[in-house]
Order: sequence, then C-alpha cells, then structure tokens
Amino acid sequence: MTVPHVIIGSGINALVAAALLSRKGEKVLMLERSEHLGGCMRTEEITLPGFRHDVLAATFVLFLTSPAYAELAEELGRHGLDFCHTQSPTAVLRPDGQSAVLNMDRAANIAAFDALSAGDGKQHGSDVGGVEADAEFLFALLGSPLWSGKMARLMAKQAWKRGLNGLKTWFGDALQPARAWLEHGYGSETVQALWAPWVLHTGLTPESTYSGQMGRVIAFALEAAGAPVAKGGAGAVPDAFRKLIEEKGGEIRTGVDVTRILVQGGKAVGVETAAGDKIDARSVIASVTPTQLHQRLLGDEPPPAHAERYRYGRGNFQLHYALDAEPEWIAGGLEDVALIHLTDGIDAVSKSSNEAERGLLPETPTLCVGQPHRLDPSRAPDGKAILWIQIPDAPRVIKGDAAGQLETGPDWTETIREAFADRIEAILQRHIGNFDRIKLARRAYSPADLNQLNINLVGGDPYGGSCNIDQFFVWRPFTRSVNSATTIGNLHMIGASTHPGPGLGGGSGYNLAKGMGA
Repeated sequence: MTVPHVIIGSGINALVAAALLSRKGEKVLMLERSEHLGGCMRTEEITLPGFRHDVLAATFVLFLTSPAYAELAEELGRHGLDFCHTQSPTAVLRPDGQSAVLNMDRAANIAAFDALSAGDGKQHGSDVGGVEADAEFLFALLGSPLWSGKMARLMAKQAWKRGLNGLKTWFGDALQPARAWLEHGYGSETVQALWAPWVLHTGLTPESTYSGQMGRVIAFALEAAGAPVAKGGAGAVPDAFRKLIEEKGGEIRTGVDVTRILVQGGKAVGVETAAGDKIDARSVIASVTPTQLHQRLLGDEPPPAHAERYRYGRGNFQLHYALDAEPEWIAGGLEDVALIHLTDGIDAVSKSSNEAERGLLPETPTLCVGQPHRLDPSRAPDGKAILWIQIPDAPRVIKGDAAGQLETGPDWTETIREAFADRIEAILQRHIGNFDRIKLARRAYSPADLNQLNINLVGGDPYGGSCNIDQFFVWRPFTRSVNSATTIGNLHMIGASTHPGPGLGGGSGYNLAKGMGA
C-alpha cells in the first residue's frame, strides 16, 4: 500500500502529529509495535480488580498548557477526553513531619511561604512572576523550532529590547543550577525541599546547568495549571486521539513492529514490518530514540557524526499500591494534594540522584507519590484508594547498593526489584501512619521492566536520553541536529529525544506537523 505519511510509534508526539495532519486531510498510517496505543500513557488494573492505575505517565500539566491542546481540545473533548483537577497540585513532606503545600493561588502561596521564612513568599512571587513576564520568549525557547525565521526574529526583538549585554545576562541567569537558585533565594529548607525534587522530573539534578530555570518554570506551570489527571486514566488520552485520527481518515495499527525504514537515493520511501509487509510513503515520521532509529531502523545507513556519543540518563522505578482506605499522612493538609514528594531537601535529592547516576541503588530514594483517586474517584472502588509512586533516580545498570545492604549484580532481577520496593515501602510507612493497616497489594516496575514495556525507555530512562545542556535545545539529539530533520530526506524524527525534549506536551509532533502545513 501507499500512504502520504507513515508514523512509527504512538506516544504523545506521534499522536499530536497524526491528529494535525489528519485534520489537514492527509492520510496518516500509524504503526505501533505494542498492543497498547499511547506509549507511556496506559491505565490498567495491575494490582486488584477495580483499582485502575496509570502504569507510567500520570499528570498532564504540560499537555494542557501546550499549543497542541489549545488547537485540539474541542475535538478531543468531543471524543470523551476530560481532565480532573485539585487546587493543591504539589507538596513536600519531610521525615520530621514538616511540610509545604503549593496551591493554585499566588497570594496564598506567598503568604504561606512567608510564614515559613520571612521573604520566601516575596521570592516566590518574583520567581513565578518573572516566568510570567518572560513567557513569550521563554516558552518559545522551550517549545518552538529553534532553527527558524520566527526564532531569529524573536531573538532580534529580545536583543533590541534588552540590549546585547542584557540578553547575555538573561541567558546567564537561565543557566543557574537549582541548588544556587534555592539556597540563595529561600531561607526555609522546607520551601527548598518543595522545589528541589521537581528538577528530577526534567531529567536533571539540583547541580545541573539550567535546572534552576526549569524549577521556576515548573513552579509557574503548577501554580497556573495544576497537576491534572485524565478522567478515567491516562489511557483515555490515546483513546480520544484514536477516535479523532480515525474520524479524519487516518489509520492506526497496533501490534505492528516496523523493522526497517526503506531508503532509496538518500530519501525515505517507506517502511518494512516484521511480517514482511512493505508500505510506501511520501514521508516517514519516527517517534523513536536515536538508538532505535540508527541502529535498528536504519541499520544499513551511516549514522550522523558522533551518534555513538548519545547518552541515556537515570532510570525510573514505578510502584503502585491498592489501599483499603485513605492514607493518613503524618502532616495535615495533604489529603487532596496531587503529587507529594517525600524527601528531606536539596542535599537528600542530590545524594539520591548522584548515587543513581553512579550506578548505585539509592540509600534513601526520592519519592514522588500521586493520589489520583482524590482527583478522579473512578480510579478505585468506593472507600478505597490507590498510590502512584515514581522514583526518578534509579540506576539503569546496577553497580552496587549505596546502603551496603543488598547483594546486587548489573541487572535488575525480580529479587532486586522487590528488595528495592521494600526499601521504598519502609519510607512510606514512616510518612503514612496507617499504611500497614490499609495496604492491600502492590506492583513494582524496575527500569528493566519499563524498558520491556516500551522499547523507547532505554534502560528505564523516561526522558529519551540525558537532558544535560550538551544534549538539549539546539544540540538535541546531536550537535548538528536541525529541528526534526535527519540525514535522510523525507525522514523526520520526533519524540523525547528531540527538541523540545521529554514530557507530555507533544511539542516535537506539533512543530513538525505545523512545518508540514497542518
């Protein structure tokens, strides 16, 4: 068969590109090797019947604030997509019971942070207000095609507005690590602890270049848009996209493994599947990692210069619980918080992430605990509860145990996975007073398990590769990369490994589709 566009993969970027191109009236064929549509967006009863867990991705603030959603919201809503919210998107709970909660009310946050340490509220207002004031420029850098006439004009406008030295100063401030931002800006260690873990969700650490700016952006986004979950589960998002794409004439096939991109005369002309089917296409859009693209799908074609240098980051560890009743946190006011970090602060976050980067099982991992049933009661039977737990600092390859307690080899075995889950559970027991009484069942996923679920989660890395500055912005995935273009004509690469990077914003799919006239 012949189609205008073949899309490999079905993550958020692939779905956005497919929806926009289909709306334009161009035939799109999406091929997904898994039986599940949606990449990291899937909802299943993995513990007990009636308990619906988001196995991987859970919250959609990046999608709700994206240009893709702004354009597709009405049609996706018509196909059943809705989101559930809470006024308390995030909080931190420290081992001694101290806590801080972020609300979707700036004045309330300023007052609460000032109560923890004089001046911290004013600093928060300045931080999120600064992001708001720079929104046009900042979010263009974080989301728009960087090699474009529009970006050149925007840079020229900023240089004229600020002066060259002022623009240099702006970029210098934006490169500040989160540790410097937090320790110099906030007197309260609890407020510092509120924001320090969030940089882990961008693939960075508190010491990483530009992690301070990413922290400020997250603070602004959470305060403005919250931490919404999809009604019925994350799997409802690809379900709605499927209906929209098929309504517009697109076709989606799951359980179809593309094994080769067909190239003639330096241009992509189609794909071949594991079943031996050959599909001709005017363009091929691959929502994959560089490893998948150049080592698997383009095995006969020379890779770009220095492709072998591409690095992957830390792995993720996921843990899910079915509970017999609501958790009783050791601090009040956390009942309706969407995402609660359990950590003692910057040093604790830095320690756990550094141990993971060195290949060690962290002694005290940083926990991100979600309570999706509080936003969406359909996730659990009446009177019951679920916990969604992400540990964003697990080693991809194990070199040892930082606590010196577990015997390890390089691989994530079932024994090591459950032993590490026990370590995490012990932390939960210290923060939830009734945990032992209400625990019904748990399900753990090691980085290796995540890689097995999704071939693009290399070693369990959910961010498509290291997000350090040398592999980000104009240098993602390679130093000579230009937007979604590859060294093969008519072949486009999108997904977490390309600008604007990981997350559920759909930015690379949106940018490509718009560049193709959608």
